[in-house]
This record gives sequence, structure tokens and C-alpha cells, in this order.
Amino acid sequence: MLEGIWGKFEQRYNTTPISSEVHLVTSDSLDCPPLPVYRLMSSLFISIADKDNYSIVDMERNTAQICLSDAALRHKLYAGYYFLGTPVSCIASCHTTPVHAGCVALNGRGVLLCGDSGAGKSTLSYACARNGWTYVSDDGSYLLSSGKDRVVTGNCHQVRFRPTAAELFPEIGELKMMPRAAGKPSVEMQTSMIPGLTCAQATKVDFIVFLNRHSEGRQGLVPYRKDVTRNFMRQMLFGPPNTRDRQHAAIEQLLTAEVFELRYKDLNWAVHRLEKLVHDGR
Repeated sequence: MLEGIWGKFEQRYNTTPISSEVHLVTSDSLDCPPLPVYRLMSSLFISIADKDNYSIVDMERNTAQICLSDAALRHKLYAGYYFLGTPVSCIASCHTTPVHAGCVALNGRGVLLCGDSGAGKSTLSYACARNGWTYVSDDGSYLLSSGKDRVVTGNCHQVRFRPTAAELFPEIGELKMMPRAAGKPSVEMQTSMIPGLTCAQATKVDFIVFLNRHSEGRQGLVPYRKDVTRNFMRQMLFGPPNTRDRQHAAIEQLLTAEVFELRYKDLNWAVHRLEKLVHDGR
């Protein structure tokens, strides 16, 4: 299972390895464990479902201790999403600045798709990829804190949708729903399932676009305030306090890109409008 989660990625940088230990215990039940609760305590990121299923990630020391029951391993989506993927917190805090955004690229020019949960980032990212764009991430992008070129990286190997997205993309209709996804039902699709889909682990960002698919006015692309963008991105930061200055500097570098708001109702129109943005710069 670990190979399926981490083995798809190519090493791009020489950084300190993350030391992860996974302990397997026998459970009294074969039912899927509860939804975890999360605690952030200084440099510790803690996820707790029950006495047999929890993880402790130390973002300063680059270590992760994970305890899983055999019951959790019977539910691979649950174990992978809530526990075996938690060491990414070390990467996010030590080497990158997390941004709540999807990311796609066309002709080598990257577009960061921003918005709150439910804004449509995954749907629009995937719609662009189906239309010939390069897919980088659906809603979790990571800006390289040490870079000067506005480079972001993401998990290009999967897309997570709300179940209603099957109305737009029939190919996800048979996928299993994420177990214990209380409050935010989701289905996960591996991009390798779609022949011809172009994916990349990283791209340079040329445009930042906030999504507004509930606008009452006309569809259009309009300039967006950079101070609002800055506040939005800073709210997503986590990790040890000694990383904050570096992350703030990375956000300022990212804000040298142009920022827009995309007001739309029609998904196909939105994809074509983004294509025009890439081609014309406006």
C-alpha cells in the first residue's frame, strides 16, 4: 500500500529524508475505524481515530509514527488518506508553502485555481485536463519555499471529486466513496485510469485565478485584489513558527503573478476562457 501512495513520485530534490514507522496491531473488529480528529501542537501534527489507529508527525524532526489496525488496512482508501499520507506534513512545513488550490498548465504556463472548499477546483482542474491541459493537482498545491520561480508541485496521480461530479464525468460513476468522509463525501480517481491524460508533478505558475461559479452577473474574467489573495493564502499555513517567514516570502514571490477572479456558470465556457487567458495573457 505504501508503494501505491508514495512510489509513484519521482525524486526531484535532495532533502533530508522523512523517517516513518508504521506499526500494525490486531483489532477486535473488522469495521472501518472512525473518522480521525486532528490536533496541531507546536511542531506536532496528531491524527487520532481510536486507540489502535493514530499518527504523530513531528514536522521539525522529519519523523512520523503511525499505528494502524488490520481493520483499517482492509479499507485502503481510509488508511491511505487519513494515516499513511500524513508524513506529507513534514514536506509541507519544511520545504514548501501549502496553497489551497488546484493547478493545471497549458503550453508550459501554469494556472493556480483558488477558492474555498466546494468552489469547484477539482472539477475545473479535471475538465481542463480532459481538454488537453497538463494536470498537476486538484486542490492541494505546494509552493516551493526556496524557489524564486513560482514553482508549485502537487499530487498529479489522483483527483478527488464530490459524488455529484458523476453528472459531469460519467467515468467516475462507479468509483467507491471515501470511507468516513463525514461532512465532505468524496470519491477518488487515479489519473492513470484515463488514457491520454497528461500529468506533471510540478509547473511554474503564471496566473492565479479565484473561482466564482455562483456569480449572479455575467460570466467573465476580472482582476482580483492581491491583498485578499495574500490573506487567503496565509490562512492555510501550518507548521513550526520558524518556517513562517520563509512561507510568507514564498507567497510574496507567488503574488508577482497576475491574479484574477473567474465568474462562470458553464464549465466548458470556463475551460475555454482559461485557454484564452493563457494564450492572450488576459
